[in-house]
Amino acid sequence: MPKILMSGNDAIAEGALRAGCSFYAGYPITPQNELTAYMANNMQKRGGVFIQAEAEVAAINMVFGASAAGARSMTSSSSPGISLKQEGISYIAGAELPAVIVNIMRGGPGLGNIAPSQSDYFQATRSGGHGDYHCIVLAPASVQESYDLTYLAFNLADKYRAPAIILGDGMLGQMMEPLELKNQSPCLAGRQAKPKTKPWALTGCAGRKANVVKSFYLKEGDLEKLNLKLQKKYQEITAKEQRWEELFLDDARVVLVAYGSMARIARAAVKTLRGKGRRVGLVRPVSLWPFPKKAFARPKNKYLVVEMSYGQMLEDVQLALCGEAKIEFLGRSGGGVPSEEEIILKINKIYNG
Repeated sequence: MPKILMSGNDAIAEGALRAGCSFYAGYPITPQNELTAYMANNMQKRGGVFIQAEAEVAAINMVFGASAAGARSMTSSSSPGISLKQEGISYIAGAELPAVIVNIMRGGPGLGNIAPSQSDYFQATRSGGHGDYHCIVLAPASVQESYDLTYLAFNLADKYRAPAIILGDGMLGQMMEPLELKNQSPCLAGRQAKPKTKPWALTGCAGRKANVVKSFYLKEGDLEKLNLKLQKKYQEITAKEQRWEELFLDDARVVLVAYGSMARIARAAVKTLRGKGRRVGLVRPVSLWPFPKKAFARPKNKYLVVEMSYGQMLEDVQLALCGEAKIEFLGRSGGGVPSEEEIILKINKIYNG
């Protein structure tokens, strides 16, 4: 199948369109502006609706409304903008609505800078809004995966009636790579091929009992019942939707753990070290929630977690291993990116230690 050259931001947008996204609302912020521009240029052509909202808060609440009406809905932003969306994401989770939220992370805290970072991991995996809820979180590591995982995110969101987050970063959003547009028609949005009917959606109640979509429960005990229902759903997602990639684990003495763009650099370090006779492996989490604990079911002696943050995913690795292995850490933030050379130096110290 022929390939085209595309950026990560554009690949996410095209993946959304081919997944049947029929409503997009967003607000400009670097380094994800190309994604919004792509949707602005293509949504109407493909039978969908594009709105540049007046603010991030408005955008997420527009997605709430469109999702409640049964549309496959999406918004995107970068770190500070995603922070503004957290209340709306909590409402979407509480109302059991499917929606896709894209975060192309930048340096923080505060306005920070526009360089790549992975310091929104806690916000995404611990659910940055209020209440006991989770979002499905997927972390692509290539332009191809940016496309593929966005397509998957819409299907998982619909399957579980839950928000799904694509967690990328400024490096991945801006880089360009060959992309294979796999097995999907380019005309899936809107009129061309509507997603399956959603019996819970607010589509008018002629001939049936009225549907209600809400996250507001005042009667004593009702909200706890909803929370128990949500927890049961999250347990099912945890059991069924853990995703990861592994490399050279069978004989590895030291295992690198990295996700997203950072995993690309970690993979290069692994291959360099393998060429020098070092038995080094790699675990790359693809689903960050649910975190792929199954990837650590056969613990090795030593692990090195590498992140563009100061140890956020590290906590999940520690929980997955439950003290059964020694874990080292290498991280930078604020736009700093651990280099292949830094990783190799750290691995050599661990290997020899």
